Amino acid sequence: MKLYHYPKCSSCVKARKYLQSNNINVEAINIAEQAPNVAELTAMLGSYNGNIKKLFNTSGMQYRELNMKERLPEMTSDEALVLLASNGMLVKRPFLLNADKGIVGFKEADWDNFLV
Repeated sequence: MKLYHYPKCSSCVKARKYLQSNNINVEAINIAEQAPNVAELTAMLGSYNGNIKKLFNTSGMQYRELNMKERLPEMTSDEALVLLASNGMLVKRPFLLNADKGIVGFKEADWDNFLV
């Protein structure tokens, strides 16, 4: 299992503590240094029924600076995936991927369901 996280993100800190307290080992990757690749993003997209917006950090500074609210509806999924893979700070985090399924953001109840 891979966990893409940002060390200064409070939700990511909560997610890491959750995983540690439940003795779940993950490969932790700083999303600012290494974004998920297109294959990983595609797998995550499948977990959200193709809703590409779910993969974007819509509250992030990069999202606003790049005017993604206006640009995203005009992009193809492939274009959006390439953009996300090139800029980890655009990706919703934490980003937990287990083989071909995953979950983004951190809500403990959702993670409980996902990890069962």
